[in-house]
Amino acid sequence: MKSYLVTGAAGFIGSNFVKYMLQKHDDVKLVILDALTYAGNLGTIASDIDNERCFFVKGDICDCGLVDDLFAEYKFDYVVNFAAESHVDRSIENPQLFLQTNILGTQNLLDVARRAWVNGKDKLGYPTWRKGVRYHQVSTDEVYGALGAEGYFTEATPICPHSPYSASKASADMVVQAYRDTYKMPVTITRCSNNYGPYHFPEKLIPLIIKNILAGKQLPVYGDGSNVRDWLYVEDHCKAIDMVVNSGREGEVYNVGGHNEKTNLEIVKLTISTIRKMMEDNPAYRKALKKQVVGADGQIDISWINDDLITFVKDRLGHDQRYAIDPTKIKNELGWYSETRFEDGIVKTIEWYLNHQDWVEQVTSGDYQKYYDEMYSNR
Repeated sequence: MKSYLVTGAAGFIGSNFVKYMLQKHDDVKLVILDALTYAGNLGTIASDIDNERCFFVKGDICDCGLVDDLFAEYKFDYVVNFAAESHVDRSIENPQLFLQTNILGTQNLLDVARRAWVNGKDKLGYPTWRKGVRYHQVSTDEVYGALGAEGYFTEATPICPHSPYSASKASADMVVQAYRDTYKMPVTITRCSNNYGPYHFPEKLIPLIIKNILAGKQLPVYGDGSNVRDWLYVEDHCKAIDMVVNSGREGEVYNVGGHNEKTNLEIVKLTISTIRKMMEDNPAYRKALKKQVVGADGQIDISWINDDLITFVKDRLGHDQRYAIDPTKIKNELGWYSETRFEDGIVKTIEWYLNHQDWVEQVTSGDYQKYYDEMYSNR
């Protein structure tokens, strides 16, 4: 049975990866290490933790002693590092936190893995490695900076980050690559476009828009809403990571994109129209509305769910205009491609949020911290 250390897996992409791996593979053991910061929610993965195939440890990836102990106990074959401070707006307010977690935390994981996995030296003095081990870094297309109206990021695009967040992720990628060059460490990196799907923390664009619509609140859009992002359904991303970890070439970077370029304003308008249509087709969904207006016919009125909810706000500092990824390399080498059209994925995403309002309330109220204390205070 292969043993994985999956860091940051109480967050959005990490939790989806855990669920994907447990469903797809019978021969894996996953140990989740997560500090349960604001975007980490133990309730998201509680049903997955069985202490047989999936284990949870609360802790910081910067804690060298803890990570050492976990390697000694579980004899990891793979590390998949999702752990990161990831919200650009927060990085503008507190850059140091991002540098601490995203750079030094990554370096700590690499160093502990190096000590655990090295089993000798070759004739040139380079370390030799235990067979079958792999360190995988989950990164972002934001390390490349911004694009103009045309063109795509490829793996050969120079790194040129524009925010404290993307600078910290770019730095972490370079540390990973340095360990490859210096120690011949078996590493891979994936850089993905914007993810969306279930369990996304409601400060990011799509879940925030869904939450605000249901509450009858204004929908804030930066600037004029013309910024373009390439959107990737989270399960497609999880498949890509699984492929790269198990079959990707050592030392390589793979770009993972969805071929779903849309402006922020398009995303907001499409989310509005999709929610309204879903509620027209299935009135039961209207029960999820926090703002309930009863019409003359006695039914819950949804006519107010329209583009009038949109409000334009002052643009983010240093806001990149456009991201777009060319995933040709991962398609040609590993056969991966994005399977989910945005128009289908956004319906699946909205449907999940409409059916899981209890989860949204939990992660935004702070009750999940009480849940953790109740579940693990005696362990």
